[in-house]
Amino acid sequence: MSGTRVRRVLAVQTVLALACVASAVAQTASNSPSEHFTAVAVNTSTVGRAGAGPVDITINQWTSEADRDRLMTLFREKGEKALLSALQDQKPVGTISTPGSVAYDLRYARQLPTAEGGRRIILATDRPMGFWEAMDQSRSVEYPFTLIELRVDKNGNGEGKLSVATKLTLENNTLVIENYANQPVMLNEVKATKK
Repeated sequence: MSGTRVRRVLAVQTVLALACVASAVAQTASNSPSEHFTAVAVNTSTVGRAGAGPVDITINQWTSEADRDRLMTLFREKGEKALLSALQDQKPVGTISTPGSVAYDLRYARQLPTAEGGRRIILATDRPMGFWEAMDQSRSVEYPFTLIELRVDKNGNGEGKLSVATKLTLENNTLVIENYANQPVMLNEVKATKK
């Protein structure tokens, strides 16, 4: 093999190796370690049983800005059913569960910094529906989303809201959230914990 050809092969291998390293670094940065939150859910709504109980939320990765923009454009142009279908096709980004229940996949997770150094975390998924609810086609099937909002301080402590059955609409380019229940479930004693 000539000296020129060896240098070209080494140059190509070096470029490929650097591209792989850069890709791995970018992947690590965008997919930070999992985050786990605990909370006490207090249900004062008109749906389900009143009471309080623990909730576990795990976020394995954050939804990219490109995915967020794609989902919002789809919602704006084709409506709620198209958004629901696209959300169901999203790869799970985390889970929500209560003791003794199977964890349910979260399909959307975004976080925004707050002025005080904390975070506002928005989570969404398609709402789990039982067989009889789907067969009965009652009014509740018109509320296909579950939305969660957590507000935590810089130490990972805070509070939140869980809207189990929600309908989304756009009015004057503003997202309107309609709950099937009169009030969302309150998430008290939210704490970021190590998993």
